[in-house]
Amino acid sequence: MKTTILQSLKQIETENNIKILYACESGSRAWGVPSQDSDYDVRFVYIHHPDWYLSIDEKRDVIELPVNSLLDINGWDIRKALKLFRKSNPSFQEWLQSGIVYDQRNSFINKVKDLRSEVFSPMACVHHYLSMAKGNYHKYLQGEQVKSKRYLYVLRPLLASRWIEEYSTMPPLLFNELLQAILPEGELRDQVDSLLHRKLSGAAKDVESKIDIINRYIESELKSLEAFAKHMDHEPMDPTNKLDQLFRETLKEVWST
Repeated sequence: MKTTILQSLKQIETENNIKILYACESGSRAWGVPSQDSDYDVRFVYIHHPDWYLSIDEKRDVIELPVNSLLDINGWDIRKALKLFRKSNPSFQEWLQSGIVYDQRNSFINKVKDLRSEVFSPMACVHHYLSMAKGNYHKYLQGEQVKSKRYLYVLRPLLASRWIEEYSTMPPLLFNELLQAILPEGELRDQVDSLLHRKLSGAAKDVESKIDIINRYIESELKSLEAFAKHMDHEPMDPTNKLDQLFRETLKEVWST
């Protein structure tokens, strides 16, 4: 599968006259909890030729391939990525943590990683994760019969929010690492562990009865974390000058060779 992904990325470069700086896996595979039928969520950062940026008009800063049952590939232009990084966007922060890297060139990503502590905003990340948890909970887990794997798309952002409350750092990407750090052993943990086992083994059914103890936990955590989020006010220093410099340095590094 990696060969197919690399071929797709090479084709994207050729067709769009760009250079890919970094490509990684995101979603359930990057979290360490893929199902047997999980697709591949490939995300990448790319850079155009310098002339592309010398225009009075804004241009499209996203490249997306048509999604199929196996591959979901899309990427962001370097300026879009750095603007979101400046806002401590958790999605981009998670790309940087991915343990499945398909392509990494030049010094760009290592320099970005060196700036993570300067741009990290606990408030921005908690609000992002809470919004995700709340939206997924109300969308997917309200009926008596639910897709049990959807619980992970609510539990992970809740656990990530709780991690930020306790440690004031970007939470780990692996679901099991979050789980062990945040959720103590007991009946609730047993139910989540069982859910994970069914998903990883392929034993999970498409639709199962809702898990009451997990639903109650989710509702309790949403209320508690929303109260916590209302009193957050710490914001990092503005890193724009450093990010501008990184953008310019990357343009020179990529296109001078």
